[in-house]
Amino acid sequence: MADARKRLSTNVEGNFFVDATCINCDTCRQLAPDSFEEVGEFSAVRRQPEGAIQLYKAYQALLACPTGSIGTQHSDKVLWQDAKAGFPLPLEGGVYYCGFNSEKSFGANSYFVTHPDGNWLVDSPRYIRHLVEVFQRMGGLRYIFLTHEDDVADAAKYAAHFRSIRIIHRADADAMPDAEWIVDIENRQAIGSDFEIIHVPGHTPGSQALLYKSRFLFTGDHLWWDPAERRLAAPRQLVWNQDHLLASIAKLADVRFEWVLAGHGHRVHLPAEEMQRRLRDLIERRHTTMVS
Repeated sequence: MADARKRLSTNVEGNFFVDATCINCDTCRQLAPDSFEEVGEFSAVRRQPEGAIQLYKAYQALLACPTGSIGTQHSDKVLWQDAKAGFPLPLEGGVYYCGFNSEKSFGANSYFVTHPDGNWLVDSPRYIRHLVEVFQRMGGLRYIFLTHEDDVADAAKYAAHFRSIRIIHRADADAMPDAEWIVDIENRQAIGSDFEIIHVPGHTPGSQALLYKSRFLFTGDHLWWDPAERRLAAPRQLVWNQDHLLASIAKLADVRFEWVLAGHGHRVHLPAEEMQRRLRDLIERRHTTMVS
């Protein structure tokens, strides 16, 4: 729970606030960009939410915050319950953002995919009763796909409860050594007719993306949308190998997709042709930076 005594001075006056335990993971800014902004090394409430929609999003940000750094002076229990019931948050085509980001993965996003052959969890949220019950009602979890070693969070608990098959790349398997399925690929591997694993080393040796129906690309920490610059972006820090990272980005030029669903950074939905143009722009920018 957030502590009003630790309320950051960068918050505007009003009900919602961020305290000094914030790790600046971006979760609140993704969910409620009208209210939360990055100020220095932390997030802060720069505009108090107004109206039902903004209040709903602000309460979702409060619930999703991995460190419990968002608080209110006066809580509306009805809005709080409504916001909780909104998770997992539907995106499109049976794909959901889980919410309840985990501090164990530095607040990384995780996703839930419904499928007739068995549902998927992509990376892991906090293990909480609400999500367990929702997943159960929607058919459980057959697979838990782990994009890389940093974002496994509570995957083992979900796997134990649902008897799921955890999927991780061998190069990152130290993070989940008892995973039921350790893949060892250098390029791409299809799973059924709708899913495909793409090995994208760079951020870590075993980073991997998951492509669903040639529309949704779950990218982990490999690729994301930068809303300020309105372009695709990739990590420059905490990178195992920059050359491998650039090669992995270039590998995606042969992949058709419309959604980038990132672990860290914003998600985005664009027409496939526009997505490829944005991807080529990123590749060119990174090549130019490396040459210079």
